[in-house]
Amino acid sequence: MKCKSLYWLAFIMCFFALSCDNTEDGSYVDPITIYEKVNGNWQLANLKMVDEVAKANKIEPNEENLSTYFNYEDFKINFSVDEKKQPTTYEVTGNVPPLFAPKGYWSLSAAFQPTNSGATKIYLYSDAQKTQKTDELRLMSVPGKNDEMQLQLTHSSDGVDFVSYVFKLNAIN
Repeated sequence: MKCKSLYWLAFIMCFFALSCDNTEDGSYVDPITIYEKVNGNWQLANLKMVDEVAKANKIEPNEENLSTYFNYEDFKINFSVDEKKQPTTYEVTGNVPPLFAPKGYWSLSAAFQPTNSGATKIYLYSDAQKTQKTDELRLMSVPGKNDEMQLQLTHSSDGVDFVSYVFKLNAIN
């Protein structure tokens, strides 16, 4: 009889212990998108031109730092989002030769970091309906707590990449 009482007492204690557990998980918030991370003003830290043909053929030098040429130290870009954190416009400022359209509209190939090895792309458009794509930038590094971002613009001919530009950007706050 004493054994049954102990089991019963243990069962009641476990029941009370489990029923008192009120874990507060907080309230729901939307996940952070890449749009939110890219949003804002960015200043050029470094611009590198890569000769993709020379690189593929292991010919040196195949890279050139363009950061201090052609006023690129003045290069700034702003990516804007609306109140719903959806992309709207972008604009390049600074007296620099344009490597892509200096202003327009933008979107991403994916709102969240892909789980495969594929890169997220930033599509640039000339129209608000986003039907006239002007260029495509590859997001090489997503901004995080270090407030840095890397973009790559690649030019091709007949499907063969011949030159790319790698923009290393720092957030302006």
